[in-house]
Amino acid sequence: MTGTLYGVGLGPGDPELMSVRADRLVRGAKHIAFFRKAGRSGRARTIVEGMLRADAAEFAMEYPVTTEIPLSDPRYNDVLSCFYTECMDHLEALVRGGEDVVVLCEGDPFFYGSFMHVYERLKDKIPVQVVPAITGMSAAWTASGAPITWGDDILSTVMGTLNEQTLTKAIEAADALVIMKIGRNLPKVRRALDAACKADRAVLIEYASMDGETVRPLAEFDGETLPYFSIILVHGQGRRP
Repeated sequence: MTGTLYGVGLGPGDPELMSVRADRLVRGAKHIAFFRKAGRSGRARTIVEGMLRADAAEFAMEYPVTTEIPLSDPRYNDVLSCFYTECMDHLEALVRGGEDVVVLCEGDPFFYGSFMHVYERLKDKIPVQVVPAITGMSAAWTASGAPITWGDDILSTVMGTLNEQTLTKAIEAADALVIMKIGRNLPKVRRALDAACKADRAVLIEYASMDGETVRPLAEFDGETLPYFSIILVHGQGRRP
């Protein structure tokens, strides 16, 4: 018999925002896998603290690099490719041995998450099911207290890792914006927002739906970098009845 690999979206961080199906799968899983940075407990694992069965076997997939090597360095993809291959071999062996495995995913598994790499490598080899979830950006605009879009607004999700020219063009073209993966790219993001004449509407949300959640105009933040769970929003101002 062959088991099933489940990519389970946990939502933005608050366990109460998990779906009923996600809760059921997590609580019943004999095998739990999750990504984390070496030396850290991992946000996905933290979300399910106290939910796992006593005999659950945990498989922590620890990234060999995060920000230590620039994305443009050829070594970055080489190192991560080897890492994913080793992890996938382990997961595939468990499923082929008849075991069900739950992979914990922050946010939604198919939205800029590491599970996408798992899915693409294993979907044609073993049974894989995906459980969708509330995204971090949804929690962020809810925390902001205002709708992100109105009427015919065009909503764009852009990455702070883009080069400045591309980032500026994307910001200029959209009516409403979600900017992610900011971190040390914050000065570049600020310049792009300024160039697109949208800096005065930018709102910074940190740790949406989690402990330590903050919401404030970006202009009130004077730092040069942001933690991983940070999102900048520009709300749309489109057609209203």
